[in-house]
Amino acid sequence: MKRWQIRVPASTANIGPGFDSIGIALDLYLELEVQPAAEWEFIAASEAVQGLPSGKDNMIYETALYVAKQYGLEDLPACSVRMTSEIPLARGLGSSATALVAGIELADCLLSLALSDAEKLDLAVSLEGHPDNAAPSILGSCVIGYYDGSVHYVQTPIDHVRFLAVIPPFELATSAARAVLPDQLAYKEAVQASGVANVAVAALLQQNWKLLGEMMKKDLFHQPYRQAMIPHYKEVASSLQEAAYGVYLSGAGPTMIAVVDEAQAVSVHTHYQEKYPQFEWMLLSCAKQGSCTEELAVEA
Repeated sequence: MKRWQIRVPASTANIGPGFDSIGIALDLYLELEVQPAAEWEFIAASEAVQGLPSGKDNMIYETALYVAKQYGLEDLPACSVRMTSEIPLARGLGSSATALVAGIELADCLLSLALSDAEKLDLAVSLEGHPDNAAPSILGSCVIGYYDGSVHYVQTPIDHVRFLAVIPPFELATSAARAVLPDQLAYKEAVQASGVANVAVAALLQQNWKLLGEMMKKDLFHQPYRQAMIPHYKEVASSLQEAAYGVYLSGAGPTMIAVVDEAQAVSVHTHYQEKYPQFEWMLLSCAKQGSCTEELAVEA
């Protein structure tokens, strides 16, 4: 009887003006230990996943079943799944996308599908609707992508910087954060917003962090509308600018992330943790490897 361990990295999306397009994998992980069982059971083994559904209404199972049906199968063999996660829920660090990716990996194991990264990416993005979280969670590093029924992307490395996450003690649903966005932008404003995003992508590819930070501040796609939902945003962002290349709203928020020089990262983390103790602070790195599955030894 086979057993598996599935590991999926978190992600930070948008990176300022790269709305629904740019994402970076981070070294926070959702891990599953999977073994055959008489019936489906999801066991929460860490605080971040407490309260999630324990049966077939779990998002990971629902995704795995969706994958099975895409390949002409109507059922999955029952398993016990022990879930451990370091990723705060509904904070803008891709927790939902990691569950989607984990479900795809789970179906791949149980049904011996031997899915390629491209196939996993198509499945995940068709469910999520945009590639900014799912793509880096599957591929690792930074992914710049576009989805129009097919996934088009460029993967690029991230070096010499770390990501200082400021995590407030409240959740923000993506649906609520999307509800504050305008239905459309005026043509001239759209051109301006696109120009900012173009320079941001060029800066990212050249790892010109100072220029990327400047473009983060000029975003016109989502941050101007969402800042009002996060009472501390302006104060903390302004303070962090003194020590960072740039500061941006991670995904839909409410987490903010400062891009900081690797050599200064630990001291910057310590300083701001003391300055704003009401928030949780995490010093993170880009995860170079995406989701992975390992077959475990059979228990005696």
